[in-house]
Amino acid sequence: MEGTTFMKLTIIGGGIAGLSAAYYATKKLSNVQITLIESDSRWGGKISTGRVTFDDGQFIIEGGPDTFLASKPWGVALCKELGLGERLHGTNPNQRNTYVLNRGRLLPLPDGLAMMIPSDIPSILRSGLISWFGKARMGLDFLLPAKSPNGDESLGAFVSRRLGRAAYENLIEPLMSGIYAGDGDQLSLASTFPYLRDLELNHGSLARGAISMRKKMSGNGVRSLPTSHRRRESSDSVPGSRSAFLTPTTGLAEIVEALVKHLQVSNVDLRLNTSVSRISTSYPKGDINSRYLVELEDGSSLDSDSVILATPAPVSGTLLASFDPSLASVLQSIPCASTATVSLAYRQSDLPRPLDGYGYVIPRREGRRALACTWTSTKFPHRAPEGYALIRVFVGRAGQDIPWNENDLLELAKEELNLTLGITAKPILSRVFMWENAMPQYNLGHPEKLKQVDSALEKYPGLALAGNGYRGIGIPDCIHSGELAVEQVMRDLSRRSDMNVALHGLHQENL
Repeated sequence: MEGTTFMKLTIIGGGIAGLSAAYYATKKLSNVQITLIESDSRWGGKISTGRVTFDDGQFIIEGGPDTFLASKPWGVALCKELGLGERLHGTNPNQRNTYVLNRGRLLPLPDGLAMMIPSDIPSILRSGLISWFGKARMGLDFLLPAKSPNGDESLGAFVSRRLGRAAYENLIEPLMSGIYAGDGDQLSLASTFPYLRDLELNHGSLARGAISMRKKMSGNGVRSLPTSHRRRESSDSVPGSRSAFLTPTTGLAEIVEALVKHLQVSNVDLRLNTSVSRISTSYPKGDINSRYLVELEDGSSLDSDSVILATPAPVSGTLLASFDPSLASVLQSIPCASTATVSLAYRQSDLPRPLDGYGYVIPRREGRRALACTWTSTKFPHRAPEGYALIRVFVGRAGQDIPWNENDLLELAKEELNLTLGITAKPILSRVFMWENAMPQYNLGHPEKLKQVDSALEKYPGLALAGNGYRGIGIPDCIHSGELAVEQVMRDLSRRSDMNVALHGLHQENL
């Protein structure tokens, strides 16, 4: 409209966090020109879905995440807004076993793990994952006093202190690694599983806290969770679904596709294959009217009132280094682990054993090069044609070097399936996805880094961060981070407007 002043917002990074930030900017901001920049040739970042037609069916192959948690509301809420609510599927309720590799054998994960903590004592006593000495050590959790609040500690140290090292190495560590691909002896408890510390402080015992939580869940009509992969289920998240994990019918890319469609209709300037070289500002730190210059690799630039960086934390640090080296240094100090996924499809008749569960996790102490294995076609039967099996092998964790080419990763995955499942048949198709420095590590000291980042950002009104490098690595967390970044921009704009009105009034008084 002629005479209307538009605020210019540039969002850098076209993964789920950046796409969500752009989406919420169209919903929450008025008179705004939004530019979304992505250096890759496609949108979605780590969300990468392949749809392969085969015989009379289709394989749905996820290269990155394959589900999102229903208990964190931001993913379900966004899907409903995008019209995807009725397309969300839960995991298969009929084959819910999860296994742990133990001395080369697959042993079932005990029932009754609530928030990763044992709450079903008979199930633990029956389990072959822990020796009788280890089980006795776990029982001391009922007697040991809670440690006084005194700073952070590593996840490994905390669980070992409460339940013993055997419980940590055989139960908690492989499950934790499946989420963070991290080293539990380095990961910050406060940044990864703070509720475990709350259980200790509030109940004096992890097990007592888990048992109490399990009773409350059962009292609320939520069935007991058979594995620690299942956090508290949300009975009202999706009509007819009580699954802890959800995914759209043809893969997570449906969310990306719906977001891009919305942004196109909303006239967002969408730019793929566009790299940013640096961001600069000509205003002093703290100037409420700060503007930013987003300089592109092709030599052009974008003048912006506000910038949201939805790139990995170290990349954001590099882009900001020209005007705040200290902030850049903190962002670049957040370590990341490289990971890969290898999906392989087989005829079910070629498998020597049934895939009677969601898959298995591999403790670090097993010395395997793989991290975990998901039996995708059991977990989500609609992801493979009838008569075929789809399996996904995860590779890469903190402190582990992995081969960085497709052929070697494929051979690694086939070796793992041969060793553990006895599969010798040639896969009918395979897909390899490599994610370099994709998994931020919330190690000890991470909370202090976040405080430093937040303090630094206060000096730059209109500058915000989003993504998985800060306060949550899952899809709902990334979606929420994009929304929070937009809200930060809104607050800065409001402050800017109020300040300019006040300055104008003062100027008029002095005339």
